[in-house]
Amino acid sequence: MTKLLAVTSGLLLILGLFFVYESGYDQAPVVQAGVDIKLGERVYLENCATCHGQKGDGKGPEAHRLKTKPRDFTTGNYKFRSTPSGSLPLDDDIFRSISRGVRTTSMLAQLHLSEKERWAVTKYLKTFSERFKSEKSLKPISIQTKPSFSAELVALGKVMYEEAGYGQCHGPRGRGDGSSANELKEESGNPIVPANLTLKPFKSGPNPEDLYRTVSTGLNGTPMPSYADSLTARDRWAFVSYVLSIATRDRPRGMMGLVEEEVEGMRIDMRAAMARMMGGRGMMGRGGGMMDRNMRDMMKDMMGR
Repeated sequence: MTKLLAVTSGLLLILGLFFVYESGYDQAPVVQAGVDIKLGERVYLENCATCHGQKGDGKGPEAHRLKTKPRDFTTGNYKFRSTPSGSLPLDDDIFRSISRGVRTTSMLAQLHLSEKERWAVTKYLKTFSERFKSEKSLKPISIQTKPSFSAELVALGKVMYEEAGYGQCHGPRGRGDGSSANELKEESGNPIVPANLTLKPFKSGPNPEDLYRTVSTGLNGTPMPSYADSLTARDRWAFVSYVLSIATRDRPRGMMGLVEEEVEGMRIDMRAAMARMMGGRGMMGRGGGMMDRNMRDMMKDMMGR
């Protein structure tokens, strides 16, 4: 019966994530008063440490199997932010990434956690980097009102794409096959693959405003710079309109509509969830080993491995 409950819980988690990804999570965060750091630590160890590591350094026991490596929180560098290039993220930014996940990667939306738990993890993640003690987050960049997309705006965006040198990384047609694509690395030294901009969904989020924000802020710790100073707001919107015009294909979907490494992320989350259901404290807790051989075999069959 316990095993059946574990499998049922896992299936409900999959269905919930499928709904989140199809509908798009875009709720305004509701800041929780009196956030409990101890709660954040417990939730982190049970749900996040298996990839990001107990020390937050991105070296968890599952990290080796992932193409897109887990974020190293000790640097204080966050890719997806609303703040200027090089600056710390806002708490809202971290909360949004936890809640929404990062499409195409193993970082799934963590909506099985309550808002209180997600805010607690948000606060706990900041304890891994000394930067949060010595620096303050800057004001978020302003997202100008989206103009009506037109053929003229798309044409201008294509010019912006070429003049900004995007083709060197993302390729002349946006397929991620630029002349520098095989040479790019993150600050950690790990290789990083430029996004194929002709395929949806994008990592930054489902909305045009998400793309605009990324073009404006850049992705800290990666070769992707900010264009807030070099392109006007209209030029950035033109750029976004061009990217959306070439994003005409959907990425191949696997189990329950998940794409690329999301499937591996689901397997990891399922292993952790099932270990907890068997009486443990998650993949990093003492109970992680309580998932017996029959349980692992059942999960492999269900997940197609």
